[in-house]
Amino acid sequence: MVGVDPAGPAASAALVRASQVGGIFIPGNPTDLLTNQALRGVQAMARIPLAVAVDDEGGRVQRIDDLDGELPSAKQMAAQFTPQQVMELGRARGRAQLARGITMNLAPVVDLGGQPDRAVIGDRAFSEEPGWVVGYAGAFAEGQRDAGVFTVLKHFPGHGRADGDSHRGRVTSPPLADLQARDLQPYAVLLAPGGPLADGRTGVLVGHLDVPGLTTDLPSSLTPAVYDLLRTQYRFDGLVLTDDLGAMRAITGTFTLPEAVERALVAGADMALWSSGGSVGPVLDRLAQAYADGRIDPAANDAAVTRVLRAKRVCS
Repeated sequence: MVGVDPAGPAASAALVRASQVGGIFIPGNPTDLLTNQALRGVQAMARIPLAVAVDDEGGRVQRIDDLDGELPSAKQMAAQFTPQQVMELGRARGRAQLARGITMNLAPVVDLGGQPDRAVIGDRAFSEEPGWVVGYAGAFAEGQRDAGVFTVLKHFPGHGRADGDSHRGRVTSPPLADLQARDLQPYAVLLAPGGPLADGRTGVLVGHLDVPGLTTDLPSSLTPAVYDLLRTQYRFDGLVLTDDLGAMRAITGTFTLPEAVERALVAGADMALWSSGGSVGPVLDRLAQAYADGRIDPAANDAAVTRVLRAKRVCS
């Protein structure tokens, strides 16, 4: 999933036609791609339907506010509305997203709050309490899904109590045992088999975190044990994608984009996301060589492709 110029529909269409990427991410403030059905022309260039993603959480992080109105922050939603009302907000927003050609929302945040509002998570979190996060994030996601939008919980295994901002460099979360007691509860409740979001219409975004007791020398997005935790302990078999590999110093401070993408897919990600920082060609060339050399396991690759196609509803 690659970032595209939100002011450049023609360039986006040309990129998709040439590379056949699995998805595009629309960053920034311009709305050219989101008006006049411009995304139809981009989709027409894809042999397999694109995932078209945005960050539209509400508050500080929203994408269609200039077109369809403001969405409150997660903290405001939990303070001012009932879960049922938040579900309705999510449903209405999902209809607006889908009407503009957006198929995937990288939201809701299920990190725990407690930081100052303007911190990296801050008011993007619904609550400090796992139970409130489950109730409100689950309600928002259900509303979005009812409208037909694929939702993504983030930032696994938990950015809310980390000691910094992974956009700016490496950060450390509480130890794994602490995360399991609190921060990972939303994943356990919402995504476990039989959970309200465990039907293949919600994915997980893995953050760039150092987690004592889980990671060693690599951030969580590049660490196999992190994906294994999600797949085995939390029994999640849906789509897993990385946080931005091209514009966050926790990754770019150490790795080139092609190297980071390969490491993420080898570690267990189904889809690698970058919003900027490199062109598609060198990444695809490196991945093709990694597959040919056996660094990317064919069976694991097939499983990842299957999850991507299921998330797009291309196959069952």
